[in-house]
Amino acid sequence: MSSTNETARNNNKQPLLNYHHGFGNHFESEAYEGALPIGRNNPRIVPHGLYAEQLSGTAFTAPRNENRRTWLYRMRPSASGTSSAFRPCGSSGSSGSNSSGSDDSDNGSASSLLPETFGRADWFRDMRLDPNPMRWGATPLHSSKGSDGDDSGVGINFVEGIHTLMGSGDPMCKSGIGIYVYACNTNMSSSGEKESSSGEKEEDVNEAKRDMHMFNSDGDFLIVPQQMGLWIQTELGLMTVMPGEICVIPRGVVFTVNLIHNDTEEEEECHLACGNNNFARGYILEIFRGHFQLPELGPIGSNGLANARDFLHPTAYYESSGDKTNTTDRDDRRRLHYTIVNKFGQKLFERTSPHTPYDVVAWHGNYLPYKYDLRRFCAINSVTYDHPDPSIYTVLTARGGDEEGTALADFVIFPPRVMATDENTFRPPWFHRNVMTEFMGLIHGEYDAKKGKKSDGDATDASGGGFVPGGASLHPIMTPHGPDAESYFANVENSCDGPVKFEGGLAFMFESSAMCRVSRYALECEHREVDYASCWDGLVGSFPRPHT
Repeated sequence: MSSTNETARNNNKQPLLNYHHGFGNHFESEAYEGALPIGRNNPRIVPHGLYAEQLSGTAFTAPRNENRRTWLYRMRPSASGTSSAFRPCGSSGSSGSNSSGSDDSDNGSASSLLPETFGRADWFRDMRLDPNPMRWGATPLHSSKGSDGDDSGVGINFVEGIHTLMGSGDPMCKSGIGIYVYACNTNMSSSGEKESSSGEKEEDVNEAKRDMHMFNSDGDFLIVPQQMGLWIQTELGLMTVMPGEICVIPRGVVFTVNLIHNDTEEEEECHLACGNNNFARGYILEIFRGHFQLPELGPIGSNGLANARDFLHPTAYYESSGDKTNTTDRDDRRRLHYTIVNKFGQKLFERTSPHTPYDVVAWHGNYLPYKYDLRRFCAINSVTYDHPDPSIYTVLTARGGDEEGTALADFVIFPPRVMATDENTFRPPWFHRNVMTEFMGLIHGEYDAKKGKKSDGDATDASGGGFVPGGASLHPIMTPHGPDAESYFANVENSCDGPVKFEGGLAFMFESSAMCRVSRYALECEHREVDYASCWDGLVGSFPRPHT
């Protein structure tokens, strides 16, 4: 078992974080000495008065090399407090009584802005098939009513700030994927409050929305921050995830997302480069079936791409807050209840708990959240001629395609790398029609096959069009796409007479074998670039032309 320390880079004076190294490994961790049982999983008497609980990420009978589960040793089992029943979120489910008959109208619920459906899109009524290529500018911060504009005075947390862009299949049948964007400016939990220079805690932008925690019954989340870092608390421990890193939250694991505000010169420079917007933004890929895996390396050999040792898993961490069931003071009750949100069949449900969900003192297993720094990716490239297929840049893959070698979803990056092909190779990606759906995003800089047009000197301003940081593009199955006219002709004229290091940006792709439907939000939002396909209008015929 190996671990490493990381300094938490935020204003909250959080402790140093420890991580376990490895992908798919079996780890054990305890935050209180002696809390892990020795030699058995569920003893009759658990050390220190804890409860044993198993979290299964696969069927009991899944093949051993694919079986995922973790044993948790916690202060209370997850079933404790569930007499406060889950109820639908949204105005129609925001009041009423729980299954035990007690009134929940004054429970400190944090769901005032939560919609009935996850990502503010009904999976069946609000999704449309559309074969056209699409592009969007940088995702803005939306108000609770979904309008675009400057909503810096409105508190929007991670769950509230998610919008569905597209998806396929049905999570109830454990088939398909979902692709989302998020933009948020406040924490899900009061544990992420900042301290002012005087040492006093600053008020959150929305007092009533504190202590919201979530788990996903539908699938695994792969989260790609683009602007501002995330402080993520899970049942298994803590992680910080900065732009340029990714994390995966498995199905069923309770988590909370708070924001990391600029606290170092490096982060301040990154913040300014992203347009000086004081909110977090990023992308999410969800798979409804299976779990992410490392791609097979084949003839590449035993090393390269994303190395297993560079994936980091949190270590055990627990909150010591006690059970508040017997609290009678009205104000204390409002402060001390915890709202638990469940994504279930693309709907959102909530209940309140009298105790924190983060009371796991120790654990052992291989079903865990994890993070990965994309800068550690070992890119493989051609050193003779031609641009290889983009699959050579796959970080993670999820099996489930209908044919051997076809993925339900791949996460692919286009990192800084040396291009050393011969003088007659067109070095950007080529023109293409694909049996896969391709969704692309840009974390920073430019993508070498698409140019981000600038407006008033701001490369992230979507009003000028182009592929910009925080923006996205979609090329559906068999829809023609490729470098825009400007990029194409610039690279045709490039003599390519020597190796070139591309370090001008970091783009990524969510690729899927599934045909995706697009949400009403994606089709109608103000930052959609409706004339995207005009970027290829300049590619006119020139045949026949003398060969040179």
